[in-house]
Amino acid sequence: MEERQTTSSTATKPKTGTTKQKRARSGFWRWLVASVAFRLALVYLPRNLRLSTRPEVATPLTSIRRLAEGYWLKQSAMSPYAGSMYHGSPLLLLILGPLAVKRIEGQPEHLLCSLLLVIADIFNAMLIRAIGQSLQKAYAQHLEALDLFNLSEESRMLPSGDIAALVYLWNPFTIVACVGLSTSPIENLAILLALFGACKGLVPLAAFGWVLATHMSLYPAILIIPIILFLGYGPDAPPRKLLPQRSYRTCGSSPSSDQYCKTEDVTDLLELRILFSWRRVSQFLLWTFIWGIYFLFLCDISVKQYGGLSEMFKRTYGFILTVKDLSPNIGVLWYFFAEVFDFFRDFFLIVFHVNILFMMLPLAIRLKHRPGFLAFVYLAISSMFKSYPSIGDSALYLGVLALFVNELAGK
Repeated sequence: MEERQTTSSTATKPKTGTTKQKRARSGFWRWLVASVAFRLALVYLPRNLRLSTRPEVATPLTSIRRLAEGYWLKQSAMSPYAGSMYHGSPLLLLILGPLAVKRIEGQPEHLLCSLLLVIADIFNAMLIRAIGQSLQKAYAQHLEALDLFNLSEESRMLPSGDIAALVYLWNPFTIVACVGLSTSPIENLAILLALFGACKGLVPLAAFGWVLATHMSLYPAILIIPIILFLGYGPDAPPRKLLPQRSYRTCGSSPSSDQYCKTEDVTDLLELRILFSWRRVSQFLLWTFIWGIYFLFLCDISVKQYGGLSEMFKRTYGFILTVKDLSPNIGVLWYFFAEVFDFFRDFFLIVFHVNILFMMLPLAIRLKHRPGFLAFVYLAISSMFKSYPSIGDSALYLGVLALFVNELAGK
C-alpha cells in the first residue's frame, strides 16, 4: 500500500508541474494581449497625448516627424538631409516615409506608423523571451554538468524570459516611446535580432541585426564583442571559480588514484567549456562584410543624386559624433557643449566618445563567461553616454536586465 501511495504521489507531481506551466503560459499571453490593447487605446487618444513633441521621447535621430520632413524633401527632388531636420538612415526613410506622411480619413495622425511600432514592440518582447529561455537553459545545463544544479530543480527557477518580456512590454518607457512616434522600437528590434541570432547560433541573422543596428544608430557597434562571445563560447556558463569547488568536492576524500582520475575529468570539463569556436566567428565576420556591402549598395542607390555616401555619413554618423544639435534631451552632452568654450569643444568630444571605448575591454575580460549580461552592461553604458539618448534606449536595457531575475532574486 505504501509503495502504491508513493507511486501515485510521484505520478501527480509532473502533472502538477505541467499544469503550472500551462497556467504561466496562458497568463503570459493574456498580459501580452492586454499590453497591445493598452497601446492601441493610447494611440487613438487625441494627438497621442502630444508625446511626440517631448524631448525625452523624440530626439533628432528618432523623431517620426523629422523623418516625415525628410521624406517630403526627397519627394520634392531635394536632398532629405537638406537643412537640419533629418539625420537618419535613407533606408529607414524609404520604409517608414510613406507611412509617416500617409493619412487615413477619420483616423489619428500617423496611425500606420503607430501600428508598425506596436508590432515592433511585440516582436521585441518575443525575442527577449526567446533569449531568456536560451540563457536559462544553458546556465542550468552548465551547473548540472558541474554537479552544482539538478535539472529537476529548473522548475523552481523563475521563468526569466517571460518576466523580461512582460517587463519590456509594460515598462512606461517602452509604452511612451511606442505611442510617442519614436523609431526606438525599430532600433531595438535590430539589436535584439543580433542578440537572438548570436544566442541561437544563427550567424547570418546575428550579422544582419548587428549591421542594421549599427547602420541606424552607430552605438550598437560595441555589441560586436558580446556577439562574438555568444558565438564562440555559447549562450552562458558559470564562472571559473566554481570549477575548483567541483574538484575539491569530488577528490578531497578519495585515494590518490581516484583523485587523479576525478581531477582529470574536471580538467576535461574546463577544456570543453573554454573551447572557442573560431568557425562561427569567422562566419559571422564574413556575413557582416556581406551585409555591410549590401546596405552600403542600397544606400548609395538611394542618395546617389544627393551627394552619395560621403554626404550620408556626414549627415548621420558625423551628426552623432559632432553633437551639432544642442536641443535639450535626457542626456548630458547637450548641456555640457552648450556651456563649454569652442576652443575646448573638439577635445571634450574625443573624451566623451572614447570614454565608452575605454570600458569595453575590462568589462569583456571580466564578463566573458556571461555574454548576455555583458550585452546588458554595454546597452546601459551606451544609452547613458550617447549623444542623443531617449527613454526608448532605457526601455531596452531595463527589459534585458530582467533576464537575470534569478540572480537578482538570489536564487
